[in-house]
Amino acid sequence: MKILVVDDDPSIRLLYKEELEDEGYDVVVASSGEEALRLFDEENPDLVTLDILMPDVDGIQLLRKMKEKKPRLPIIMSTAYDYRDDFAVWASEAYVVKSSDTTELKKTIKRLLQK
Repeated sequence: MKILVVDDDPSIRLLYKEELEDEGYDVVVASSGEEALRLFDEENPDLVTLDILMPDVDGIQLLRKMKEKKPRLPIIMSTAYDYRDDFAVWASEAYVVKSSDTTELKKTIKRLLQK
């Protein structure tokens, strides 16, 4: 299974990549919205983790663009802030608050990929 990790924070990209590769996933990382859209088309991921706040294109816009292309693709919104009240986030399959403890992220990925 291939996972696209989109985050402008290099330490989060590295952490997620290492942790998810340890779980046996093929992981591709993008540091910007532009790069994410290119890799989304090139790599055809099975799941995407998407940061909400990024400098070029915000995660909500990316979520919409990705869902237009692949409506059934599971997308997890990942952010340091609690956006649960923001209705747009609910177009994603899940929502995970960023943490150095990736237990919740891994459980969510496993649940979504088993559907």
